[in-house]
Amino acid sequence: MLIDVLQQPAWLVGCTFFFGLLIGSFLNVVILRVPPRMEWQWRRDSREILGIEGDDGPQPPGIVIERSFCPRCHQQLTALDNVPLLSWLALRGRCRYCRTPISFQYPAVELLTGLASAVVVWHFGPNWQSLAALAFTWTLIALSGIDLRTTLLPDQMTLPLLWLGLLASTAGLFVEPVSAISGAAVGYLSLWSVYWLFKLVTGKEGMGQGDFKLLAALGAWCGLGGIFPIVLVSALLGAVIGSVWLLARGRDRATPIPFGPYLAVAGWVQLLWGKLLIDAYLYFAGLR
Repeated sequence: MLIDVLQQPAWLVGCTFFFGLLIGSFLNVVILRVPPRMEWQWRRDSREILGIEGDDGPQPPGIVIERSFCPRCHQQLTALDNVPLLSWLALRGRCRYCRTPISFQYPAVELLTGLASAVVVWHFGPNWQSLAALAFTWTLIALSGIDLRTTLLPDQMTLPLLWLGLLASTAGLFVEPVSAISGAAVGYLSLWSVYWLFKLVTGKEGMGQGDFKLLAALGAWCGLGGIFPIVLVSALLGAVIGSVWLLARGRDRATPIPFGPYLAVAGWVQLLWGKLLIDAYLYFAGLR
């Protein structure tokens, strides 16, 4: 297995990295534009249902057609301003036109997407598993970015990820259909149960319902056996990183912390190396 991975062509991994940078640039657009479009749609739908007259304001920019622009001076950006990673470095993190600092999110998402994409192809090789795992990876990065910015996990992305995982199981790419269906059901119900138990005891909502759907989607991709490791790893990451973040920001424990990124990291690791990590744990624990 390791020998096969090491024999993946360097050119393939390198091309995937650069293609991943381009995808990362698009994911930045998704992260920034999907939430405003969702809110605009909610306002419009609410007015229609309640029969309230009024103006919902200008429709936010689309995801694909509208060109990128500076959020401060609204100057449309040229192709040279949009070269992934390199433009941010060349401009020293500032808008060419108004010199407003450009968020570090842009190069960070591009670099993360490029590296994660290269790792996927390096791990699985040139096959259908890589194509499916790339779609999985890109969706998780977009969901994590949106959740970090807004504490939202859009159904428009979690539900297609769930169905794509179930479809992938029919081809046996990662898990069998029975395991995928069971994983989706158990993933959803596990966090759903925690949510309602916490609410009954405290009267408060401990997490968003988007987390249920994200874990269901991860269960569809990783199977029933992946649910417990995903929950365990994400909880540990959330406890450690979340506590450090609260301490650094001077916030109290009542401050809501997005849980989606921790689920995403745990699910991604489980899809690529879950069996290897579980086997290693059982070996060192003396259970195998």
